[in-house]
Amino acid sequence: MRHLRLRATSVVLLMLCLMYFITYLDRVNVSTAAAGFGKEFSLSKTEIGLVFSAFAYPYLVFQIIGGWVSDKFGARRTLIWCGLLWALATILTGFAGGLTSLLLARLLLGLGEGATFPAATSAMSRWVAKERRGFAQGITHAFSRIGNAIAPAAVVLVMSIYGWRESFYICGVLSLVWVIIWALVFTEDPAKHPRITDEEMATLPPARAKNAYIPWGPLFKRMMPVTIVYFCYGWTLWLFLSWIPQYFLHSYDLDMKKSALFASSVFFAGVIGDTLGGIVSDRILRKTGNLKRARSYMVSLCMLLTLLVLLPMLFTHNLTVSIVCLSAGFFFAEMTIGPMWAIPMDIAPAYSGTASGMMNTGSALAAILSPVLSGYLIDKTGNWELPFVGSMLLMGCGVLLAFRMQPDSKFEVVAAETNGNVIKANA
Repeated sequence: MRHLRLRATSVVLLMLCLMYFITYLDRVNVSTAAAGFGKEFSLSKTEIGLVFSAFAYPYLVFQIIGGWVSDKFGARRTLIWCGLLWALATILTGFAGGLTSLLLARLLLGLGEGATFPAATSAMSRWVAKERRGFAQGITHAFSRIGNAIAPAAVVLVMSIYGWRESFYICGVLSLVWVIIWALVFTEDPAKHPRITDEEMATLPPARAKNAYIPWGPLFKRMMPVTIVYFCYGWTLWLFLSWIPQYFLHSYDLDMKKSALFASSVFFAGVIGDTLGGIVSDRILRKTGNLKRARSYMVSLCMLLTLLVLLPMLFTHNLTVSIVCLSAGFFFAEMTIGPMWAIPMDIAPAYSGTASGMMNTGSALAAILSPVLSGYLIDKTGNWELPFVGSMLLMGCGVLLAFRMQPDSKFEVVAAETNGNVIKANA
């Protein structure tokens, strides 16, 4: 039976997959539950948009801070404390009594989840071989999209039996279970894991010390093009996550079950896109040895395809066309995830947590702006297709800006003082 046991590297990757699944379940359950609390608290679409985006304010702030914390103190401790915080926030959402308490609970959720993805990337930089980074980032984000896909149907089921509050209680308990298991199975240094094999260790990057010093200015400058491209992607992501369940419910006057089913079909397309994007990116890298082709060119092409497949929605209001366009759009948008999240590890492996946090501030900023502005447009015009125009414009910008990311140019430390902590670095 021993040969049937999962390898240590597989266990760690599986735990990160489950984390991505649970965190996105906790984030997007609010989109479907809005049909319950929106009616109960008499909220407008703009106010609901504020609830959607409240999560993103502390999430934005703690991207870089969380990346630095994970680089300095390790992914194990960072994710334990983050997990406890986001679990509490999810449970408290179920106790909300109005708009203010909803906003406070979502702010706490953003605080708890702010460091999660940078910390996960920091863990992957130690636990995943270089030629599998695209796959690892793709498969973990695929699990997040499974969370997106399951959330609408699961929340509708719980709401129909119990109520919208209970959906948050269940998600919070799942988060607590994950934290306990993570604390038991993860070690910061792969060599110290009791089940690691020599074969696995031979494929992993060399051990490196935790970084007490971060060359903030040069690293920020180096990651800026990547951050802007990720903002362009993030605008579409958060438009989809926040409003797709409501889009089918109101734009086509469907009941909750049908709207949840159609929303889930869109999000499942993203699951396939995430997985395939990471596999294709790694395959291009193995075949060509060219990081720019495997990362930048692929991101640019997928963004262009996202723009093109969303265009028909502007010229016709048809349920079948909308489902096909939105599913295809989310598929191609999500194909960028594997290469995008591999880029911080390619550019700055010694600072991968901080670098990925810098990149993810782009998506976090989009998470603040996209849901609120989309809700405002819907309130003012009654047109549910209009918000997608912004997605197409930003995807067009991303097509061009992706060529500026330069994943093949590694960020390196070029000098260090031996009698102090001052380190100079360039891009």
